[in-house]
Amino acid sequence: MTDTTTGKKLVLELKDGRVVIALRPDLAPKAVERLETLANDGFYNGVKFHRVIEGFMAQSGDPTGTGTGGSSYPDLPAEFSQTATFDRGTLGMARTMDPNSANSQFFIMFDRVPSLDGQYTIAGQVIEGMEHVDKIKRGSGSSGMVQNPDHIIKAYIEN
Repeated sequence: MTDTTTGKKLVLELKDGRVVIALRPDLAPKAVERLETLANDGFYNGVKFHRVIEGFMAQSGDPTGTGTGGSSYPDLPAEFSQTATFDRGTLGMARTMDPNSANSQFFIMFDRVPSLDGQYTIAGQVIEGMEHVDKIKRGSGSSGMVQNPDHIIKAYIEN
């Protein structure tokens, strides 16, 4: 990853340790601003990793834990990059089939998945603690929904 960040980082405290994500406002200024706002509001504290698929990604950011919830803020416009790629540790913004529907949900990639490139907003990259992401409880079936899921203990912004 090229270091084109502002230096701000999203920190997720998980059961196994801290995950530090370098935010990428150069790629997705609106999505990064939303992540910062929600983390500062305490929105992500206690939120579950409701959808976790081995070899793909771990998804969180839905306060209902169902995959259908979001914040009270309006949905975000797509900020798709034509140069950045979905590699291991990339933080992408989850959305519906509507490209302009990202809100609060995000996912962290376990592996490289080229089919997501240019289709989803990239807002950050894990720079510390990927081994803790690897320990998040996996879901089952094609949906990856998790029974008794792991959660974010606390999320905050660090400079």
